[in-house]
Amino acid sequence: MITFHLNGVQQSLDIDPETPLLWAIRDHLKLTGTKYGCGIGSCGACTVHLDGQAIRSCTFPVSTLEPSDQITTIEGLSQDNDHPVQQAWISHNVPQCGYCQPGQIMSASALLAKNPQPNDEDINQAMSGNICRCGTYPRIRQAIKDAAATLKND
Repeated sequence: MITFHLNGVQQSLDIDPETPLLWAIRDHLKLTGTKYGCGIGSCGACTVHLDGQAIRSCTFPVSTLEPSDQITTIEGLSQDNDHPVQQAWISHNVPQCGYCQPGQIMSASALLAKNPQPNDEDINQAMSGNICRCGTYPRIRQAIKDAAATLKND
């Protein structure tokens, strides 16, 4: 039995311990906001938070989870899509196809939680593992900067 907290709720799953966290979230817990992209942790579509740190859930086996671990998905980032990063994404019309955006938002929010005033290099480094095939990188960067300014003013 694998036990952990997902979006603030304790979960216990009777699944193969080598199951990637992504499939536990999507197939067993039916939260489909976290996306499958590459399956090797290179594209960032599957990004979630583990105790506040951005991780690639497609390569993270559930056997490594502890009962106290807190996993946050895009569904758990905020109750009403009112997280400053989500709001910045909306105001900058960041998504085109939208497929990578949950992972992008999760990486950006983890960055801002650790570094509330990132410079361009900080943003580049934090977001380097997230691929946007539509090329919305300039809007992503501006949305992160605007979310940082909102957080600074809160």
